[in-house]
Amino acid sequence: MKKDYSEDQNILLELKKSNSDSLKYLIDNYHHRLCVYAYSLSSDYDGAKDIVQNVFVNIWERRKDLPNIKNFKSYLYRAVYNEFIKQLRYSGRVLVFEKEYFETLDLIRDEEIDNLTNKKIKIIKEEIQKLPPRCKEIFLMSKQEGLTYIEISDHLNISIKTVEAQMLLAFKKLRESVGAKIEQFLFLLFRHLPKVETVD
Repeated sequence: MKKDYSEDQNILLELKKSNSDSLKYLIDNYHHRLCVYAYSLSSDYDGAKDIVQNVFVNIWERRKDLPNIKNFKSYLYRAVYNEFIKQLRYSGRVLVFEKEYFETLDLIRDEEIDNLTNKKIKIIKEEIQKLPPRCKEIFLMSKQEGLTYIEISDHLNISIKTVEAQMLLAFKKLRESVGAKIEQFLFLLFRHLPKVETVD
C-alpha cells in the first residue's frame, strides 16, 4: 500500500521507520527550491547544491532522532540556512556574512512569499516578451536552452561582445521590473542554475 506523505507527521513517522521513500518524497518536492534558496545565500552554484545535499544526508543519518517536525518546509529552509552558516564558519568568513545575511528574509519559505515569487516570475515572462527581438533571442538561448556565450556567438555568427552587450541589456530591463535578485527568479523559471559567465 502506497504511503500518504501529504501530512508532515506521516513523513516524520516514515523517516523514523527508515522508509527511504519518505526521504525521496522530500527530495522530489523540495530539492529544487532549496537549491534556489541556498544559491540566494551563497551565490555559489556548486556550493548551493552541496549545502542541500548535506541537509538531506543529515536528515537521513539522524532520522531516528529527528525532533517533532510540524512543518517540513520551514524545517528544511532553516536547515539550509544553518548549513550555510556552518560552512561559513569553517571557511573563516562568518563574521562578514552573518552581518549581511543573519536577518535576511527566507525568500521562498513562507506561503505569502511563494505568492510574491510567482507574481515576479509572471512579470519576468511578460518582460522577456517585450525585449527587442535579437536581445530576446540571445537571452532565451542563454537561459532557456543553457547555451554558453561562445555557443551563442557561433550559432548566430556574431561576436561574443555582442552577446554580452545584449545580455547586459536584457538584465538591465528585467532588473528594472523585478529587482536585484533576478537570478533567483530566473532559476525558478528556467529550472537550472545560471552559468558562471552570467552577467551580474
